[in-house]
Amino acid sequence: MKQHPVAWSADSLMAGFESTTLTFSPDYDGPVIATLVRKSGGSSHRRAVLYIHGFIDYFFQAHMAERFEAEGWAFYALDLRKHGRSLLPDQHPCFCKRIEEYFADITAAIGIVSRETQGPLLLAGHSTGGLVASLYANAGESKDRISALWLNSPFFDFNVPAADRFKLGIAAATGLLFPFLTDPKRLPRDYAKSLHKDYGGEWMFDLRLKPLDGFPLFFGWVGAVLAAHAKVHAGLSIACPVLVMHSDEADIVLGWRSIVKWSPKLGKAVTVEQFPGALHDLVLSRPPIRDRVLDALFAWLEKTQLQKA
Repeated sequence: MKQHPVAWSADSLMAGFESTTLTFSPDYDGPVIATLVRKSGGSSHRRAVLYIHGFIDYFFQAHMAERFEAEGWAFYALDLRKHGRSLLPDQHPCFCKRIEEYFADITAAIGIVSRETQGPLLLAGHSTGGLVASLYANAGESKDRISALWLNSPFFDFNVPAADRFKLGIAAATGLLFPFLTDPKRLPRDYAKSLHKDYGGEWMFDLRLKPLDGFPLFFGWVGAVLAAHAKVHAGLSIACPVLVMHSDEADIVLGWRSIVKWSPKLGKAVTVEQFPGALHDLVLSRPPIRDRVLDALFAWLEKTQLQKA
């Protein structure tokens, strides 16, 4: 099949980056798109990374892209359907009925990245993006194209007291009939607020796409995530090397112990590293910590021989 050239244009949110729109068949919300972002002008690097953001999130971590480029990696990031740049009017933000809905987005992105770089591919995911990336690396259409998997605080379990876990099951069961019913409490705003420069944090991001109060927690989404968690807990068979990174009690979003508990279930070649004092998104931590995170990542890639590929 003839491949059409990719129509890259200046990214609407970040200077020095380009983006392209990926279009898919409509779903229960109507039209569906995803957005692939890269450093402007393409790259001469053969090896590449494809980064997937977390829940109520989108790609804005320019410093991470710059570090990858400096280390000889072409950087790409994917705003999944109904997130960030890909959120369309009248869609339910950050919603899916099944995590596998995102597989088409990743397959399309890998196709473009592969045509432009052709060398080793690192798939990277943060939080919910780490859950999505894990399931894709296990069963996605282009899983054999993935050379390694890097997970930044992956979302492998809900961080709720044991006494409250039954509520998740009730929400998921309710979501089968009423998927767009929501929990009015939403998510605590402390984490997002701690990041934003206007509130004492270090980072600027679009509060329309990553609002301090978050988006609604739809019960149908809770069911989708619980089903994905069950697959991880039962055990996956990811063939490529996997690096899992997490914080300690400083992560106010997820419980680090659940990450440690479930990471060995991903495959046979899993490395787990802890970074005390790091934020939930490790690469948004204070400079000394985020530098250690990225240094450790590239040291691991060196061991896997991908840094030299």
